[in-house]
Amino acid sequence: MEDITSKLGKGGLILAAMGIISIILSIFNYNIKLLAWIDLWGTTAGWIIRILLILGGGALFFFFGREEDQ
Repeated sequence: MEDITSKLGKGGLILAAMGIISIILSIFNYNIKLLAWIDLWGTTAGWIIRILLILGGGALFFFFGREEDQ
């Protein structure tokens, strides 16, 4: 069970990092190939999806990424 929770935490960290990198790159009119579909629905929807990636990834990392002392 600990293996699954650690993978969820790492996945959340990756999601949050991709959201932050996507925001930084979108300022310079670049995008990550994996996230190129975000801007197909318009600028506002793209920003909402980027923010949700950061919040969702941060929540996964917060809840599952930390090791618990027993």
